Amino acid sequence: MKDEKTEPGIEGEDAATAAETQAPEDGILAGEAQDEVDAESAAPADLEAELAAAQDAALRAQADAVNMQRRAEQEIEKARKFALERICGDLLSVVDNLERALESAGDSEGSASLLEGVELTRKGFMDVLVKYGVQVVDPMGEPFDPETAQAMSLVEQPDAEPNSVIAVMQKGYTLNGRLLRPAMVMVSKAPSQ
Repeated sequence: MKDEKTEPGIEGEDAATAAETQAPEDGILAGEAQDEVDAESAAPADLEAELAAAQDAALRAQADAVNMQRRAEQEIEKARKFALERICGDLLSVVDNLERALESAGDSEGSASLLEGVELTRKGFMDVLVKYGVQVVDPMGEPFDPETAQAMSLVEQPDAEPNSVIAVMQKGYTLNGRLLRPAMVMVSKAPSQ
């Protein structure tokens, strides 16, 4: 018998090679196991910090996604609300012309039916505009507001409050609260001494 201890089933040179190969592996495995034990003892603090950072990053990403969705919904709502802005602005000149026709119509009987037809047309047209969010800005007698009106001239008016609207030359309009066109007005000023 041989003095060497061999694994069962391995004889001679094969046993020596197996013993040599096992020894370094066992040493490496033992070293790796020690590293793992050291890492496990230091790991709870590091892992908790990494976990907290990952949770924070996840919450921030979720908040960013919610904010982006909210912004997109607001943009869509804004686009839906003001999609008609351009066409409504262009149609306002038609309303102005109808109102001028009503003002210039005479009092004769022949023009009475014309006047009534134009008035019904204007009323129907305005009803459609109101349905889509268009509102009239008619600041007659009110203090001048540069947000909704444009002063065409200043007129001394002793019986009117200074800086108030004394005449509306052209009505203004808003679409869902946004100014489409300012009212063209005459504003009173204090009489000069």
